[in-house]
Amino acid sequence: MSLTVTLLGTGSPMPAPDRAGPSTLISAGEGPGAEHYLVDAGRGVLMRLGACLLGAPNLTAVLLTHLHSDHITDLNDVITTRWVMTFEPTPLTIVGPVGTQHVVDHILASLDPDIGYRMAHHDDLDHRPPVTVVEVTEGAVELPDGQGGSVVVTCAPTDHKPVEPSVGYRFEHGGTSVVAAGDTVPCEGLDRLCDGADALVHTVIRKDLIANVPMQRMQDTLDYHSSPEEAAQTAATAGLSTLILTHYVPPMPLSGTHDDWRDLAAVHFDGTIEVGDDLHRVEIDPTTTTTTTSDTNGAS
Repeated sequence: MSLTVTLLGTGSPMPAPDRAGPSTLISAGEGPGAEHYLVDAGRGVLMRLGACLLGAPNLTAVLLTHLHSDHITDLNDVITTRWVMTFEPTPLTIVGPVGTQHVVDHILASLDPDIGYRMAHHDDLDHRPPVTVVEVTEGAVELPDGQGGSVVVTCAPTDHKPVEPSVGYRFEHGGTSVVAAGDTVPCEGLDRLCDGADALVHTVIRKDLIANVPMQRMQDTLDYHSSPEEAAQTAATAGLSTLILTHYVPPMPLSGTHDDWRDLAAVHFDGTIEVGDDLHRVEIDPTTTTTTTSDTNGAS
């Protein structure tokens, strides 16, 4: 059985006209019975989901790797849209590191005026947004009864200090496994998640370029992100077949072409390396040890 990875948003904190904020969709199955796991919820995530003919009601769960603003910018949109576009109470499960409940509580508080307006206007909207938060540190991710089931999700701590805690996730379905790293430098927790997996989705930055930018705020990013080379070394150590890069800083084409990013990783990893724009789609199927890719924005 395969897992499908869709890069919904390949951007970063730097707004770009053609890249939504960090968000990745991990999907298993087809049709109404499919399971869709949204990893992070950067700006524009629901627009990109719409391009996949999906929406907030289709999500099995939202999983946050950490609480940096660019990774949760549109979490409020996911919460609200799930609420108003389902016609009976349909809880949204949000999984994240310790601190996630605090953030979600404050998002819901900020939405209080809107919630009141909508409930006053729509007689059939007689409940507040039902949200269940599951805070995790390491091990199995237990979703509420009735949510998910065919995909096994585990997590482990990553290293994005001083952003702490942060976690990565592993998704397993019928013998196929994909890891979503989020923002991190190489670390033991990520190595454990990747052990025996098939593919790794990893955020990356061009450290070789950023090192030459004479701005302290840019220099500060160097010590808590991975470069393409470091992500490739993580994938090679684990013996993965596929590495999928995302969260490009600086954004392309300022930072080069898809091939430039791929070539940096290829020095350390001889498997399949995927570099794409928003909506780049990769099907991971270990029975064929190949991936099929498509991209509505014309990425190579």
